[in-house]
Amino acid sequence: MYFAANAIKMKKKGFISLLLLFIVWTACKKPQGFDYRDVKNVKVTQVGFDRSTISMDLVYFNPNNFGVDLKKVDCDIYINQNFLGKYILDTTMHIDKKSEFTLPSSVSVDMKGIFKNGFNLLFSNEVLVSIKGSTKIGKAGIYVNVPFSYESRHKLKFF
Repeated sequence: MYFAANAIKMKKKGFISLLLLFIVWTACKKPQGFDYRDVKNVKVTQVGFDRSTISMDLVYFNPNNFGVDLKKVDCDIYINQNFLGKYILDTTMHIDKKSEFTLPSSVSVDMKGIFKNGFNLLFSNEVLVSIKGSTKIGKAGIYVNVPFSYESRHKLKFF
């Protein structure tokens, strides 16, 4: 009788443990990557012969049903398929669930590459902006790298 009672208690503990493991496993859903919606307000803010600065607002949408933390953005920016510069954001910020958010960005550009590959950029009022890279997003201290790619035509405003 004692053995049977112990066996029932062990089965209950095993079942409860299995149930808790299942609940934790289903609740810890891997975060989806952000939807990169748009690049807005592309402006040349500083012009120089060696370096120039371009600012832009990168617009994203968090499709997750839960808030996530954005820990890092690392991407290459191209204009008219010519490498423009690298953008790195290495700070942690919280993004609410199902929300759109904007990252103000500034990229320092080596003008030698622009003069070599895209001098007509200065005389064009519309450019093809391409952004390729990855983000590190997560929840509860667990982060994953999520690649992204964005491409669209934009009007370029000087100053």
